[in-house]
Amino acid sequence: MASFDQDTVRSTFVVGLRNAHAVENEALALIDRQLDRLKNYDEVADQLRRHRGETEQQIHRLDEILSSLDESHSALKDVALSIGGNLAALGHTIAGDEILKNTFANFAFENFEAASYRSLITVAEAGSFSAAVPLLQTTLKEELAMAAWLEEHVPAITTKYLTLSSQGEKADR
Repeated sequence: MASFDQDTVRSTFVVGLRNAHAVENEALALIDRQLDRLKNYDEVADQLRRHRGETEQQIHRLDEILSSLDESHSALKDVALSIGGNLAALGHTIAGDEILKNTFANFAFENFEAASYRSLITVAEAGSFSAAVPLLQTTLKEELAMAAWLEEHVPAITTKYLTLSSQGEKADR
């Protein structure tokens, strides 16, 4: 295996953990705004509530890893991305097909998170952070499971949207 400067590895790991922490706070904001508006898609609301609980645990895991390194999350990044999450969710509210836009964005977001956890695992393995790997792998599995759920349910959500729209009902959320 390649040899890396351990200061660089540690710095990269801490920045990545802080970024992931902020992204998880963004995820909470996105989920909360979507849950505030969902009316006709109980299966989506149930899945979002379940994943919200996972997201809270993911933040706890990140805090645990950061604490083990005598580091903490970046409050500034957390607030900035939380605001960004609220604005992103708000942007979809004006779409006539809000549920579809949110589903596509959620799928992309979950895959983004999964990629970031894969990277963090690689950095942890390159450094002396092996205790963090199982925690990061747990989160990666949760993100991949949510992405898979979304991928599997895009056709059903789209069909329900079309059905409700065809019946003249409000189908956007």
